[in-house]
Amino acid sequence: MATNMRDIKREIKSKQNTKQITKAMEMVAASKLRKAQSAAQAARPYADKLKEVVASIASGTNDVKHPMLETRPIKKTGYLVITSDRGLAGGYNANILRKVMNTINAKHKSADEYALFVIGRKGRDFFRRRNMPIVEEVIGLSDSPTFADVKSVATAAVQKFADGAYDELYLYYNQFVNAISQVPTESRLLPLEAVSEGTAVSSYEYEPSAEGVLEVLLPKYAETLIYSAVLDGKASEFGARMTAMGSATKNATKMINGLTLTYNRARQAAITQEISEIVAGANAQS
Repeated sequence: MATNMRDIKREIKSKQNTKQITKAMEMVAASKLRKAQSAAQAARPYADKLKEVVASIASGTNDVKHPMLETRPIKKTGYLVITSDRGLAGGYNANILRKVMNTINAKHKSADEYALFVIGRKGRDFFRRRNMPIVEEVIGLSDSPTFADVKSVATAAVQKFADGAYDELYLYYNQFVNAISQVPTESRLLPLEAVSEGTAVSSYEYEPSAEGVLEVLLPKYAETLIYSAVLDGKASEFGARMTAMGSATKNATKMINGLTLTYNRARQAAITQEISEIVAGANAQS
């Protein structure tokens, strides 16, 4: 019985240590979430304004031609997938990777029909284990990523589409809704044939020409959407981790309470047995 009680006490101590870790991780994630959420929300108006300007040029210019606006026969597809570098974030990575794999398995019969651009170590390792074609990767992003951190993969994804390496580009990321809700999202990034739909168009004058401005803005617009998705992903990651660690802390508390109750019962049984043995010994001597 004494051995059993020592095991229970050791188990309680282990759960208490785990609870301290998960509680600390929950608080850290909550602190980082506020900053990441502000960055994600601040990036949206810029992307919306850039879309308005691009839509204005595209709709007001006749016979404008640009590789990013042209729909081509689909021979090869590009996928840009945004994941995290670390785990312990609930279903944050699993949900988006499952969504990507379902699409790839449904649309493609061989690895020659698609290419992958990956942000985040979890996604990189996932695709590497399956020997899937990764063209460009970025890992080790900071908690507050700048555009320079993802410029290489964003520029490569946009440029390879413009060069005709593939005929469409899809963006996969977790859209931040709130701390407990992150939506795995699929967005067709290129071509931008529907950029003017649902957008209020304003009148502008352009120098040297509308076509010249469009030539510069279209790649910037696509890269801005990618960066905005990265910021959304960071906010979603911290929200998912905060929720997951909060649940882990609650579960650890329940386990500690259950083990404490078991320990008290075992100790009470041991004390009762010792009393019974003392009484029995006293009766035997009388």
